[in-house]
Amino acid sequence: MNTLGALDLARIQFAFTVSFHIIFPAITIGLASFLAVLEGCWLKSNNRVYKDLYHFWSKIFAVNFGMGVVSGLVMAYEFGTNWARFSDFAGSVTGPLLTYEVLTAFFLEAGFLGVMLFGWDRVGRRLHFFATVMVAIGTLISMFWILSSNSWMQTPQGIEIIDGRVAPVDWFKIVFNPSFPYRLMHMALAAFLSTALFVGASAAWHLLRGNDSAQIRKMLSMAMWMILIATPVQIVVGDAHGLNTLKYQPAKIAAIEGHWENKPGEPSPLVLFGLPDMDAETTHYNIEIPYLGSLILTHSLNKQIPALKSFAKQDRPNSTIIFWSFRVMAGLGMLMLGCALLALVLRRNAALYRNRLFLWFALLMGPSGLIALLAGWFTTEVGRQPWVVYGLMRTTQAASNHSAMQMSVTLALFVVIYFSVFTVGIGYMMRLVRKGPKACAAHDVTPAETLLATSRRPLSVAD
Repeated sequence: MNTLGALDLARIQFAFTVSFHIIFPAITIGLASFLAVLEGCWLKSNNRVYKDLYHFWSKIFAVNFGMGVVSGLVMAYEFGTNWARFSDFAGSVTGPLLTYEVLTAFFLEAGFLGVMLFGWDRVGRRLHFFATVMVAIGTLISMFWILSSNSWMQTPQGIEIIDGRVAPVDWFKIVFNPSFPYRLMHMALAAFLSTALFVGASAAWHLLRGNDSAQIRKMLSMAMWMILIATPVQIVVGDAHGLNTLKYQPAKIAAIEGHWENKPGEPSPLVLFGLPDMDAETTHYNIEIPYLGSLILTHSLNKQIPALKSFAKQDRPNSTIIFWSFRVMAGLGMLMLGCALLALVLRRNAALYRNRLFLWFALLMGPSGLIALLAGWFTTEVGRQPWVVYGLMRTTQAASNHSAMQMSVTLALFVVIYFSVFTVGIGYMMRLVRKGPKACAAHDVTPAETLLATSRRPLSVAD
């Protein structure tokens, strides 16, 4: 800690809190839509399996939703305490965008969450389904505004700088900035994939333990279909996002590729593996495929990708970090596609629920969606450096005037509190997963004393 300055510690603290937080909204977004699909299928088919799965996953959704809200509150305060200069400079844009998120998504979720969790025996089927859909839409709207704000920091437009502060000029351009559509789709698909892998791993765990019920089979089947559909789409969206990043943040692409210089007239190779060295300005032990860098990143064999040496040293992102974080994300994406294709083959041979090697594979792939999600966010955020608002404000200009000692103490407190609170929460959520869905009629009848009870907290649905 003593070797790190206040700025480094502030960055570590925000990275730590946002990394913890992003896991919960990703699962919330995916589970909310999954619950809406389950209830819709139940209403259409009257198949009790879908209802049993709804009640099972709604408990996990409630716990996850609660942890997401709590972990997200901290970051709003960090903007003011640790990044006051950034808030002063860009608050006229980021403040309203985050306010829109509260006024639309949060109010929508809060208004219908109680009906969704506790309204099965109090409202009609269609009204309850409507509430579930509204909660699912609320999570997507929340993602819309958060991604719009963050994407504006990546590709700012629609503003003027007046007296050293950002002044909004065109809100349409601010909200729909150049990187926003690609990043919104990329994040939405990542949330769906993370949830599908989580659901699939849960089903695989039960099947490996001999719990071969209709509910467990349906979980695995639906999860594998989602992975099969979403992964190829994610690959296409990721490619389009890469082309957009090449246009607006070429230094980030150069750092991701560990690509330091171009040879005149030669297409750029693709560096598969290596050890980027920012001081020596080279990538050690690199394994390259000729021409492939130009083909993938420019869709051409006669164009070159930017080289890191073409940017001033103070404007280069840290290639040592994002070179590997990107490859973790991309490598796990290929494994997801392989898992989905293998499931398709086994499904055709009627062995999807019996092949133990595949079930172990699906179980081990459970956390891969969240790991890829975190790796993607590290690539995005570290790759934006040294800018906090790309091209307009450097990270060194954004931090509050705190001492290293103050930042060390608060970071240590965050680490202790987060691991204490959220380890317990995640452990409880995993305990619910281990219980598994059960076919029973208990959901259909609610005792009179429960109906007359006082208001209940959302987490009580998991009791």
